[in-house]
Amino acid sequence: MNNYGGAYPPPAYVLRPRANSEAIKWTLITTGIVFALLAGFLTLHVIGYATEPAALMIGILFAMLPVPIYILLILWIDRFESEPLWMLATAFFWGVTFAAFIAIVINSLADKLISQSYGPYTGRFYALVVSAPIVEEFSKGIVLFALFFWKKDEFDGILDGIVYAGMVGLGFAMIENFKYYGDAAMIGGDRLTGLFILRGAISPFAHPLFTSMTGIGLGWACQSHSKTIKAIMPVLGLLTAMLLHFFWNRSALSGAGTFFIVYGFVMVPIFVGAIIAIFFALRREGRIVSYHLWHDCQRGLFTTEEYYRLCSVRGRMGASFKALTSGGFQLWRARMRFNQMASELAFHRSRVHRGMLTDPGTAYEREMAYLQHLSELRRRLGPF
Repeated sequence: MNNYGGAYPPPAYVLRPRANSEAIKWTLITTGIVFALLAGFLTLHVIGYATEPAALMIGILFAMLPVPIYILLILWIDRFESEPLWMLATAFFWGVTFAAFIAIVINSLADKLISQSYGPYTGRFYALVVSAPIVEEFSKGIVLFALFFWKKDEFDGILDGIVYAGMVGLGFAMIENFKYYGDAAMIGGDRLTGLFILRGAISPFAHPLFTSMTGIGLGWACQSHSKTIKAIMPVLGLLTAMLLHFFWNRSALSGAGTFFIVYGFVMVPIFVGAIIAIFFALRREGRIVSYHLWHDCQRGLFTTEEYYRLCSVRGRMGASFKALTSGGFQLWRARMRFNQMASELAFHRSRVHRGMLTDPGTAYEREMAYLQHLSELRRRLGPF
């Protein structure tokens, strides 16, 4: 008898999808990639239509230059249970392709329609202050809602929401900067340098910060047992993202003084609040690992020292560094994999505990797979 409601043999857990489901999956993936590439191409065409080719290439270079650093910073905070690479890539490329395409088409149409009736200044104001916050946050939020509803086994809480939101926001901001930096390069002088400092150094996390409000709302709903919270927080998070985006864009049109007031008294405190939310989210994930792996420590899968290292960010980093300096890259990879697998096991048990996995047989087999992989990695690590 086991914790999942029946007696099962301890098989090696290998999922073998049916041929039909595999064919459907790869057909959908291929179709999605084709449409994403088409959306990205059309977005670049629209951006480049009014920009000289040389200036556009400079804009693309400046926009892409800091992105790897910002991606690493976002991924660094996801210390306990790293999200699947394909899901992170999906969020990022959604921001680069579909979200940017939706935004540029609708905002341009809004600008054109309002300009025809009320003049170009009113059209531009409406597009930037009213249309952009609503359309851009909605278009970025689509992929977050999709991951939330269709990948509940990976979307576990506030931290996951922030990470996915950060990825889609960075992708969207990079494409947006293609246009801004390209236009600045075309004007010449110190325009590009000043804009790069403003957008690339002072406010590089504007879009990720806006969209993180949607991610926080979805993450809060995911980890709450209240039906009211589950219903309200996703919508409230999206509306908060739109409101922050509105204040940001409105301040940019009101002069440097208003912009820096909003930056200092609105954006900076919210950014600090997001960091605090990340801190408490990490503590929550540490408690999940601590609670759900204690039994394994008692039965000897982990030593007591190793168990406590797994329950803290500092302990994990110390163990990884020790493996790297003592055994080289291969041992470091094994340690990182061991840490990740231990977290996967803990979060799997947490999902079962919360009733998110209702098939006891599948849940048990998955647990056996995690335990089997952990035992193999433990033998490879030896005393490290």
